Amino acid sequence: MGLADKAKNAAEDLAGKAKEAAGRATGDERLEAEGEAQQTEADVRQAGEKVKDAFR
Repeated sequence: MGLADKAKNAAEDLAGKAKEAAGRATGDERLEAEGEAQQTEADVRQAGEKVKDAFR
């Protein structure tokens, strides 16, 4: 996995965590769900990159 991809996935994960926390703090279930979805997307991308690296 390239360094840029790692950084992008980490940033996406952190943004998702921030959204989730803000949603919880304000009682906004939609924002909380968006944060969780964003974290999941980052995890899936990271897993995909690891699979690509395994076949190199």
